[in-house]
Amino acid sequence: MLDKYVNPFTDFGFKRLFGEEPHKELLISFLNTLLPEKHQIQDLQYTKNEYQGFSSIDRKAIFDLSCISSTGERFIVELQKAKQNFFKDRSLYYATFPIQEQAIKGEWDFKLAAVYTVGILDFVFDEDIQAHDKAVVHTVQLKNQHNHLFYDKLTFIYLTLPNFTKNLAELTTLQDKWFYAFRHLHELDDIPQELQEAIFLKLFDAAQIACFTPIERQAYEDSLKYYRDLKNVTDTARDEGIVIGVEQGIAIGEEKALRLMVATMQSNGMTTAIIAKALSLDETVVMRLLTPS
Repeated sequence: MLDKYVNPFTDFGFKRLFGEEPHKELLISFLNTLLPEKHQIQDLQYTKNEYQGFSSIDRKAIFDLSCISSTGERFIVELQKAKQNFFKDRSLYYATFPIQEQAIKGEWDFKLAAVYTVGILDFVFDEDIQAHDKAVVHTVQLKNQHNHLFYDKLTFIYLTLPNFTKNLAELTTLQDKWFYAFRHLHELDDIPQELQEAIFLKLFDAAQIACFTPIERQAYEDSLKYYRDLKNVTDTARDEGIVIGVEQGIAIGEEKALRLMVATMQSNGMTTAIIAKALSLDETVVMRLLTPS
């Protein structure tokens, strides 16, 4: 039996709630809880979320959401459901695209609008686990050796939502309420008193599975199955101490682990296309990993 409300950590649920024009008010409200006063969003426009590299052989970048505010700030919003090697490298690579697209042919003084990458994570960084760091919001900017801010127009905000453990009675800020909604929306049967504000009433309205068309419902069920399968596989892999390699130039030991991971995902009914997307690999690499060596 399906839940009453969508799970925001599914691809379908996330894009339904935050990636559609009728619901952009939800994205604006959520992002504004993370942004400084000078970059609060009044309105935004969704932009293309797929970028080709410099040449036809360069790797493409495909974001979950990409948008620009009415004052010109650029935003990449990424949902990351499982740990990946080189995740931070990928975030930095992705951030170069909204920087490059600001270039103007001819006379240009190189002035740039601010670029934000927001990563919504369903896991905790290994270094935070080791350091017993329970922070939810991790804001990263360029600083010099004296820890002074060097450049304030490139910001990475990572949300490690498993660290958010507040219950309803402990929610005191709008940010708290958004984090709670991300973690528990799909578990709720009714709208809690603590989430009766207008913006959350709109969230619950958009998230009602009963209002989906048959096609939307099937798409959500497929997305939910993929999310659950991926979570089960990655949890199993973590329990077995498997390191997921996601670069084509992976070492032999990591490749063996990755072959096992890919084979397990396939045995759970996941297609090569879904496996490739989950692990940020090309389908040709997935097919090679599935071929007995």
